[in-house]
Amino acid sequence: MIARSLHLNRRPHPCFWGSHRFDTACYTTLGHCNNSNVRKHWTPPASTNGGTATGSALHPDLCPELLQLLDVLPARFRATALQHPDLPQLVEVVMDLGRPPAMRLPPGRKEDPGKEVALSLEATTFEDLQEAEKQVGAFNQDNRAGLDGTLHRISCIRNRAGRIVGLTCRVGRSVKGSAALVADVVKEGRSLLLLGRPGVGKTTAVREIARMLSGPEVCKRTIIVDTSNEIGGDGDVPHPGIGDARRMQVANPDAQDRLMIEAVENHMPQAVIIDEISTEAECMAARTIAQRGVQLIATAHGNVLENVIKNPSLADLVGGIASVTLGDEAARKRGVQKTVLERAAPPTFDVVAEMVDRTHWCIQETASAVDMILAGGTSPGVMRTHDEGSGEVHGMDAYAAKPAEVRGLGVQSPRERVFSRTSSTEGHQLSMSSSYQPGPTRSSAEQTASTSRPTPPRLPMP
Repeated sequence: MIARSLHLNRRPHPCFWGSHRFDTACYTTLGHCNNSNVRKHWTPPASTNGGTATGSALHPDLCPELLQLLDVLPARFRATALQHPDLPQLVEVVMDLGRPPAMRLPPGRKEDPGKEVALSLEATTFEDLQEAEKQVGAFNQDNRAGLDGTLHRISCIRNRAGRIVGLTCRVGRSVKGSAALVADVVKEGRSLLLLGRPGVGKTTAVREIARMLSGPEVCKRTIIVDTSNEIGGDGDVPHPGIGDARRMQVANPDAQDRLMIEAVENHMPQAVIIDEISTEAECMAARTIAQRGVQLIATAHGNVLENVIKNPSLADLVGGIASVTLGDEAARKRGVQKTVLERAAPPTFDVVAEMVDRTHWCIQETASAVDMILAGGTSPGVMRTHDEGSGEVHGMDAYAAKPAEVRGLGVQSPRERVFSRTSSTEGHQLSMSSSYQPGPTRSSAEQTASTSRPTPPRLPMP
């Protein structure tokens, strides 16, 4: 049945690479017997002298750090990978026991899951995994390891007995200009939250932001709380890709929230960068850091802002959600039920960037976007695009909806007290002024009716 289906579908596979003819590729089946589980095996093209093209001749400018990652692979898999024409764009290599190893390449668009090419027709054995494990060394508590002096990450899959049965060797790169879409937000000193699916480039972006903040143009004291050494690389000496930023390694991922507070209390940073905020304790620590006047740059799990709002563990990053009961008159004016959801507090992050892909980000003001979503609308924002060829960024105009636009839809924002400190030249006296942006208010008669209780009848005195 498998052979018959492959014969009937004798046409180029959508994951086929390069300009090689279709008959130079063959297919191997993995898992269940259907066409969706067919992984293509790439056959290196023969050179003009009758032999096989060497990796150095095909990729003379290959990054040395990428070669360090390929050294982890068994020799028979590494030789095939070196012949692939798209090797410089490698995303990761996966090796699972009993299955052929595969190299994954970047997707072409959002809907494209990426391209996967088998490195061998032979299945991965225990000996192959043990050979790779010796090159990597020990794994930490979250089953991750790194290569000293590089940004690569190697993750393992274990069976119930604790034996390694799978490896994911993910490539880490330092790409200058990868954070150009939010350069103005970062330089203004605003706190930024990056969202996006796995593999879209969140860690690469915050690494570039660290270099930007600590560089001569901004020149801020920057601390990185590195969850698994992905931002600053493995080893005691940070990777040069983070610039002059300092790096604090997280020994125990469960204690990352305490390390975040320690970074602010002990090292007096002007900016703190965190990768993968995922627990309520880390959200509370992030709010504490933001309230101390420190610029905060972080990533979180979620494709869009709505995912964070609906996640009970992460909702505090965007202000949290509170259930509010309206009066009859207010509910009629707003055309909603008496019980509505509103933002409970000011958001920890001023701006949210939804990373659609590497060159398309949706930038939006957190407070107004959350208010709009809770009111049943769509979050405002502007799509920014980055032309990698010319380096130009499009959509750098106003990216946030005005608060008046939100209030015009009848959305009642929380009454946030904003304190402005003004210093006089004589005596340096500080004065505090408070203001808020009120939402729809009830009439005085309605307020009196809702707050006053009926007076019980007085009993006659005996």
